[in-house]
Amino acid sequence: MNNTKLDLSEIFGCNVFNDAAMREYLPKDTYKALKRTIDKGAELDPAVAEVVANAMKNWAINKGATHFTHWFQPMTGFTAEKHDAFISPTEDGKVIMEFSGKELIKGEPDASSFPSGGIRATFEARGYTAWDCTSPAFVKEDTLCIPTAFCSYTGEALDKKTPLLRSMEALSKQAMRVLKLFGNSTSEKVITTVGAEQEYFLIDKEFFKKRKDLVYTGRTLFGALPPKGQELEDHYFGSIKERIAAYMKEVEVELWKLGVTAKTRHNEVAPAQHEMAPIFASTNIATDHNQLVMDTMKKVANRHGLVCLLHEKPFAGVNGSGKHNNWSMGTDDGMNLLEPGTTPHENAQFLVFLAAIIKAVDVHADLLRVSAANTGNDHRLGANEAPPAIISVFLGDQLTDILEQIVKGPATNSKQGGMMKIGVTTLPALPKDATDRNRTSPFAFTGNKFEFRMVPSSASISGPNIVLNSIVADVLSEIADSLEKAEDFNASVQLLLQDIVKAHGRIVFNGNGYSQEWVEEATKRGLPNISSTVEAIPALVTEKAVALFSKHGVFNEIELHSRYEIVLEEYSKQINIEAKTMIEMAKRQILPSGIKYATELAASINTIKAAADADTSVQAELLTELSTALTSFKAKLAALETVNNEAAEVEGALTQARFYRESVFPAMGELREVGDYIETIVDEALWPMPTYGDLLFQV
Repeated sequence: MNNTKLDLSEIFGCNVFNDAAMREYLPKDTYKALKRTIDKGAELDPAVAEVVANAMKNWAINKGATHFTHWFQPMTGFTAEKHDAFISPTEDGKVIMEFSGKELIKGEPDASSFPSGGIRATFEARGYTAWDCTSPAFVKEDTLCIPTAFCSYTGEALDKKTPLLRSMEALSKQAMRVLKLFGNSTSEKVITTVGAEQEYFLIDKEFFKKRKDLVYTGRTLFGALPPKGQELEDHYFGSIKERIAAYMKEVEVELWKLGVTAKTRHNEVAPAQHEMAPIFASTNIATDHNQLVMDTMKKVANRHGLVCLLHEKPFAGVNGSGKHNNWSMGTDDGMNLLEPGTTPHENAQFLVFLAAIIKAVDVHADLLRVSAANTGNDHRLGANEAPPAIISVFLGDQLTDILEQIVKGPATNSKQGGMMKIGVTTLPALPKDATDRNRTSPFAFTGNKFEFRMVPSSASISGPNIVLNSIVADVLSEIADSLEKAEDFNASVQLLLQDIVKAHGRIVFNGNGYSQEWVEEATKRGLPNISSTVEAIPALVTEKAVALFSKHGVFNEIELHSRYEIVLEEYSKQINIEAKTMIEMAKRQILPSGIKYATELAASINTIKAAADADTSVQAELLTELSTALTSFKAKLAALETVNNEAAEVEGALTQARFYRESVFPAMGELREVGDYIETIVDEALWPMPTYGDLLFQV
């Protein structure tokens, strides 16, 4: 990137068919009709869609687009696109640029090769994409991208957008019931908002290409720790290297053009690790934006001779990456429902919504846990770098004190932060927050929002937000049912708050979530400690989950079971790929290099003995050490091959996933332990792949 001055007001959103573009390209009546659909959920007239399609095409062509695509999010967790040119042939052998309302509203990609969890047989190829007008279209490269939902021929959702939109509607419906009870007559809907902080690693592309494990799996399957890691904490918030700064700047410019409000950038804790954070957006748009963030980060990295790693744990022994999902609720007329105000003990409406979230998280901790589960996150959660696998809620001193007062009767006061004097006369006194932050909590209140800190760095944020929206909607529904029957509203609110705090206060924990003491305390409280993805997955198909999602129209039972099958199959496939990659690296790289070094040592011993009667004890000792390690490595390799072959024959998705977790995964760990030890012995010049030192410090 050069140093040409950027006019952010000009470039921001320039590649988005946003409100400004719609005003410019659409007739007034069409614009108003489309806005009614976007803002109020009114049905879209096909005639309006035809006008919108033509205007969208003209706008995109002016941006250099030649193709269009229905941009959707199948159950792979990535985005999918099939590009079609705008061209339509004419009788004189030329072409005209056309794009119809029908093409805008509906697409028909081949659905046979996307995960469906048994909803569709492989030979049944038909699937449909439907235009989501609430998320604006955009131009990427030479293509108009139209955000869409994706469903099967039989109507079930095959994507991550459809159930998210359903969950947003469910929460809005139930939250509005509660707001009306508090006398709100101006708001028409409640919108959930999200800001997704994205952590990632950057490594040199030439090193990446020499690491089969990174190429095939996104993480290092072998690798001894370098002498220096993150223990000095000198990388965190440190000065950003020029090469990385140039990359970050280009990422931001590309994202700004797409309307993504990339706001914050900094170095993270681990060497070569960084973070980007956007400003909040509605959950649907934030989810689309985060997919664009991940895609843009990867593409721009390639231009800079870098590779962006989004895996949750690309390097053993140093911190991995997560995605902090900052979630809140607000009305369409600007009220943040999680804003406590200066006297939260008097803010009954806030306390009711807070209590609803506390109950939702306690009752459905298993669903929140599975929403943050994947093979990569199994390496992080509970590993003293990420939140523990135990779900708990951090509220801080002020709100915890209020809840304790509520149990005894109406809350009468709120702890205030006051002013903080630093002790230097030239520095200003600072307003002190009423409570500290807790980075060990998986679900922490941070002023006027909750930060769900367990989300995997590589995953779509759709899943966690579907669960959050749905479980809170369910509790709000119960609250509305109760309060709508109340004869004395204020007394009923107080009683309701007391009941919820007494029954579900166990989920509130403000201490160190990394400590063993908390694990023991959580067990006493009866909180689940779900340590792995395989343990978490069955929560998707419990009677409780089916009843919850069916009640609010987010998932039907078929859709839930399909996702259960998909995530189990994905887990088994991922571990299988990792195991096979380890086997190949062990056979074709580590063993040959170890044997070559052993051969050189043996030859040197013979040479020295032949030349002179010199002491060869050092070489002999090293040769013995290496030979012993190679023998052990070969045995561990054979054991992994055997158990991985056995895994392929195990029947039943859950049984097979458990076998991979309980048998294959430990065998991989045992092989790695010996392989990493061999790396510390073999001559560096003979080691067949870049080391951790190369990957983490030579960027």
